[in-house]
Amino acid sequence: MEKMNFIAILKRGNFSSLLAALGNLTIAIVKFIVAAISGNGTMYATAMHSLSDTVNQMFVYIGSILAEKKPTRRFPTGFGRVINIVCMIAVIVVTLMAYETVKSGWELFLHPQESTDFLLNIIVLAISFSIDGYILYKTMHEIVREAGVAGETNFVTGAVKYANRAAPATKLVFYEDIVATLGALLAIIGIVLAQFFGILQADGIVSMLIGFLMFLVAFRVGYDNMVGLIGVAAPAEVEKKIADKILSDSCVVDIYRMRVTQEGRAYHVEVIVELVKGLTLAEADDLKFRLTEELLREPNITDVFLGIIEDNGETTWYDPRGRLSETKPPENAM
Repeated sequence: MEKMNFIAILKRGNFSSLLAALGNLTIAIVKFIVAAISGNGTMYATAMHSLSDTVNQMFVYIGSILAEKKPTRRFPTGFGRVINIVCMIAVIVVTLMAYETVKSGWELFLHPQESTDFLLNIIVLAISFSIDGYILYKTMHEIVREAGVAGETNFVTGAVKYANRAAPATKLVFYEDIVATLGALLAIIGIVLAQFFGILQADGIVSMLIGFLMFLVAFRVGYDNMVGLIGVAAPAEVEKKIADKILSDSCVVDIYRMRVTQEGRAYHVEVIVELVKGLTLAEADDLKFRLTEELLREPNITDVFLGIIEDNGETTWYDPRGRLSETKPPENAM
């Protein structure tokens, strides 16, 4: 039985990340071989980036599996933040790879070397550009889908605009593949400059540029996941959607207090609503359970704490961010 449960958990993992990791591993091996044969530093830099992508996407896959585990008695809020932890480990890997890439590029800049096998290098980089470009294309569509804006915007601009609303795993793949695709293009440019224009330093300059781009990815992904580990408020659009759903009920007059916390793709909702006067305890109780069930039917809302009080005659809900009132909750909150 345990074996079956384990297999079921594996199936919940992000297999696109697993396939991307295997693809990048293949590319990295080919690039390392070509770099050793040709002595091209830019090829070595892109190989390092492909290797870091492989490791990171394996971390993402493992993290996505662990994050899908159901809450337990010991961990009642679930394992959603596990993905943030593994992404932080991935950041360390990217940082180390970025350092080695910049170091290698600096050495090549100071002591440029003429590389060989021009056509072989170009073919490998063109294949890398195509694979990473395709992964980036699919990831952009995934971001738009996760953000709930599919069909409302172009997938390129939508991915850039709504990347913060995507799952940590999706964001990691998105940022990494931007650098991977751009890195392959820069590497082609560097090889062409060295081959046809005799600018041998271009090899080292491009290698350092790729390394610096990796540093930027490490910083961005590290910051996003650090915020995720601390706990961050959900985007304003998500809070507004939840508030509108609550206020659409004819028995709800106002929202006294609401907090929506984002954990990966999961949202935890804590809200106290003000109901019309004159409801019986049984009617208020039924309304409470009905609203809770309606909210839980929304995508990615994993738990809801909903308290109810009688209308106090004052309008509280006015902030589009849904910020908490500084006052304490009323003693009669249910």
